[in-house]
Amino acid sequence: MHSHALSVGEKNDGELMQKLLVEGASGSSRILVGESIENLKNYIDPRRTVIITDGTVSRLYRQQFPVGPIVSIGLGERIKTLETVTTIFSRLVDLEADRSTFILGVGGGIVCDIAGFVASTYMRGERFGFVATTLLAQVDASVGGKNGVNFGGYKNMVGVFNQPEFVICDMALLKTLPVREILCGFAEIIKHGAIADGPMLDFLENHRDAALDLESSIVEHVVYRSVEIKAGVVTRDEREHGERRKLNFGHTFGHAIEKLTGIPHGEAVGIGMVLAANLSVEKGMLARNDANRLEKIIHGFGLPVHSPVDVSSMLAAMRKDKKREGDRIHFVFLDALGSARVEEIEFEELYRLAKAARIG
Repeated sequence: MHSHALSVGEKNDGELMQKLLVEGASGSSRILVGESIENLKNYIDPRRTVIITDGTVSRLYRQQFPVGPIVSIGLGERIKTLETVTTIFSRLVDLEADRSTFILGVGGGIVCDIAGFVASTYMRGERFGFVATTLLAQVDASVGGKNGVNFGGYKNMVGVFNQPEFVICDMALLKTLPVREILCGFAEIIKHGAIADGPMLDFLENHRDAALDLESSIVEHVVYRSVEIKAGVVTRDEREHGERRKLNFGHTFGHAIEKLTGIPHGEAVGIGMVLAANLSVEKGMLARNDANRLEKIIHGFGLPVHSPVDVSSMLAAMRKDKKREGDRIHFVFLDALGSARVEEIEFEELYRLAKAARIG
């Protein structure tokens, strides 16, 4: 299994598009960074395509969708359930969708997760692809073949590993995103730099204003680099037995904060990364200057860096996490900016470290 840059292709308007191939056991996926939604017709047969999207995306971009049936779902994490999936199954049956039907998810992470899960399970599996309309989906949800829904209050408890055939990352779609949504995407981009690419953190520091203004060449660069990092990790460890766990940097505390407060995913991950970096310092792995620098970068991208909940509450929420194994948890530390290390750690030890680091 491997991932590699395919080629740099031309878009219709003469701009360059970068392609990346992700190859996993569950299939291969082409990530098309800088491709336009207007070129969708090059990738699908509209007569056999059912589009899954949400109300907001449909309102903004429906005129650019190919002609065909559209299934629109609600907004927010709370609709990422088996009930929503059942509703979509019913629509597919009504539409007489069969094994030759192509499922196209157009939207953010929630739409991609649901569309991928529906496509992977309806009639034992349909072909599917995504147009990722948020920065977070472009660098995170659409890459890696994880598709699933929440269950009983737990995130992504039910799901499958299955790669979309393609993911279109159109930078123009980001222009309609609320600022808070954009910042959530930058949290994951910063995470990719923190775990695997120190120079990308330099780039983000040096081009912060241009990145926040969504200058397409700058955003395209960091999206492509993020996708490349994540794709490399995923293809080496698709089912999260080892290296893929590094992608959870900042997420152990982050998911707990998200669950307890309801703040957006990226904001919770930003705080989680600061906490994880502080714990890395406490463990003697990371230099204090590096932890401070990471915090400054996160803060510089308009993300919060202080936890609104105390460490006891976070640990109580973590104990219910699907990723835990007994009284131990796989925790991602940094040993340098650009280098992560996963260690199994007991909750008591995590609590002790957090207290020593004066977290919460």
